[in-house]
Amino acid sequence: MRYGFGCDHAGFELKEPLMAELAAAGHEVIDVGTYDAERVDFPVYAHKVAQAVSTGELDMGLLVCGTGLGMALAAGKYPNVRAVSVSESFSARMARRHNDANVLCLGARVLGTGAAVEILQAWLQEDFLGGRYAERLEMMRGGYKGVERNSSRC
Repeated sequence: MRYGFGCDHAGFELKEPLMAELAAAGHEVIDVGTYDAERVDFPVYAHKVAQAVSTGELDMGLLVCGTGLGMALAAGKYPNVRAVSVSESFSARMARRHNDANVLCLGARVLGTGAAVEILQAWLQEDFLGGRYAERLEMMRGGYKGVERNSSRC
């Protein structure tokens, strides 16, 4: 798979270990920056990765900022991008299994290197289950037929 990797200045310290983990798992990694710890604006790097994932130029993305939240918000605005910000492995696995998330966003000020690598490993081990989860994705894309049938359930 072709992964895009982007980070801002806060995420720069996690860049090398996470890119190395992706490469060790056999993925091609496209580094869109940033290339040093000088202050930059995270939406620039979220845009580069999300646009490439949206158009199919890249299969998946990994974005790192201070919390992962800003990157997820910025990346999630693109068609076909399902960006998630997680801070533990269970959510990373479920995001892939149930939501077919294709951009993982991590927070360098929330996670240490070991935890970030562990989350990425969990993410990489999972595949989308499809089935009823695919139906839910279709609902999110605007195919809301049958939603009323289930609207009374919490």
